[in-house]
Amino acid sequence: MTADNRVTISRPEDILGFIPHALGLWPKESLVAITLRGQTLGATLRVDLPAGRSGRVLAAYSRRIGEYLEADHDADGVLLAFFSDDGWDDGGVVPHRQHLLEALETVLAHRGLALRDAWFIGSDYWRSAFCTDPECCPLPGRPVDQILDSRLNAEMVFRGSNVRESPGLSGPGDQPALDPEFMCAEGAVLEELLRRWRSRKPFEEMLDVWTKVLDSSRPEEFDAEAAAFLRASLRVPAWRDAVVVLAAAGKDVACGGAEAFGFFDDEDDDEGDALVIPPGLCSTAPAAGTAPAAGTAPAAGRPTEAMDVSVLRYGDVLLGLYPANPDWNRLTSLDQVLAILSRHGGGEARAATLTIRGWIQWCRGSGSFAHELLSQADAEQRGYRLAELLAEVVRRGTVCGWARSKSSAWRKFGGEAA
Repeated sequence: MTADNRVTISRPEDILGFIPHALGLWPKESLVAITLRGQTLGATLRVDLPAGRSGRVLAAYSRRIGEYLEADHDADGVLLAFFSDDGWDDGGVVPHRQHLLEALETVLAHRGLALRDAWFIGSDYWRSAFCTDPECCPLPGRPVDQILDSRLNAEMVFRGSNVRESPGLSGPGDQPALDPEFMCAEGAVLEELLRRWRSRKPFEEMLDVWTKVLDSSRPEEFDAEAAAFLRASLRVPAWRDAVVVLAAAGKDVACGGAEAFGFFDDEDDDEGDALVIPPGLCSTAPAAGTAPAAGTAPAAGRPTEAMDVSVLRYGDVLLGLYPANPDWNRLTSLDQVLAILSRHGGGEARAATLTIRGWIQWCRGSGSFAHELLSQADAEQRGYRLAELLAEVVRRGTVCGWARSKSSAWRKFGGEAA
């Protein structure tokens, strides 16, 4: 959606109908906050509702929401939507959330953000948080079908947007194949990579393969040898993390961070000892002198600022603190490639693909999608460390650094709504 192809919102039903399309799913037990820049919608934030209702819990929760929304420096107002099924049966939906609403309004006012409006939305009904007119807002509320039948919801569906009830994988086609022969082949590739993972040349060759895979016009299915190689590379933790950094920040940052971490063992380096790359991936190897793709970092070996990356830079990328603007095209491609690789088999490689996909969803600002993918990674391989660490980040309600700024946040529709 470009600036000259914006959607116009004129009623509460339109705003509430826009939210699920912006998030990709219908929120459950969530607070959704949308910043306003005059009459234009800004950033969208979704967080779980607080588990407790004590004054201390609500105050801390509200302060955290205020800090997140304050990152939109151009915002002058906020809209709040509380998605919950709590309180509709006994008519207590408004009293149940009244103290939280008041705490949020106070925090927002202190930060110069006016609370323009707020709503409560359940599975069957919705209502304004401030309307007391029984003719306008009858008990228990107005039917949710008014949101589903809104003009804006129909327009978004017409434009190809869809809303899922759950962030889960789509169906049987996403389940891993059970092929012992393939898993044995993947294990053999892994043994070779583990013998070479601390050598600089194989590391850079691996990144070159992934670069061309991510920059291909459209991710396609891989043959067994290619899939085994790519999956095995994700089973080497240092290489897995480098692939993530490559996608978001470029090869220079991936190589510079590896150097700073001390990945490379000079005694293991052998300039004549190249990786054996499967034929299905050889065609993707970068040609000498090829210019980097638009929006990516220059090739490794050039004297750029990125070569002075500190040991903390990998962590900065994982938290969305560096670079200022990630390569969203490559991250989207990585998500698609990982979805394909996850279907080739289970085990550690599938746990890695699910974990990285969960991280990408967190970077996009979707905690619900991230939580489910990370839970699937844990179910695939109990104790998978990266999944555990990221799940804790999501559980705490931490928002990715990129998602806090309108200039760096992922935009599903690429534009704005007014």
